[in-house]
Amino acid sequence: MAEFTHLDVSGNPVMVDVGDKAITRRMAKARAVVLLPAEVLEHFDRGDIQTAKGAVFQTAILAGIMGAKKTGELIPLCHPLGLDNCHIQINLSEKREVVIECLATNSGKTGVEMEALTGATLAALTIYDMCKAFSHHIVIKEVRLLEKTGGKKDFKISTKDS
Repeated sequence: MAEFTHLDVSGNPVMVDVGDKAITRRMAKARAVVLLPAEVLEHFDRGDIQTAKGAVFQTAILAGIMGAKKTGELIPLCHPLGLDNCHIQINLSEKREVVIECLATNSGKTGVEMEALTGATLAALTIYDMCKAFSHHIVIKEVRLLEKTGGKKDFKISTKDS
């Protein structure tokens, strides 16, 4: 049975000690999906949503990368990591959903799942913030890990789950 890794024997919160772990190449990919109402989508033009604040997707990509880099400062028990790469892609799907994917990589002793999840989430929140003047009926539908490699347990959701 799995145990909580962030609790000591007394049940107190602790940062996981990764000092004895080997340095390996780590990768994680996460997705966020944002549902935009028609009054927001009508501003979609040339692959982005144009607002008085600027191009929404371009701003969200920058926010997501910045968020991924600051994950260790935002989530109390995450290790501060230097990312080797963070790539965010934002597309409007055929279902007219905004799909954000964040890929984070590093060479280290602990994984980058939280960085990928944080990057996707911050990009989604930025889209909400920049579009809320048009509508407050924006929904961040899901945030999920799609894949991770390089640690004790690799993980990838099957195509039927995604």
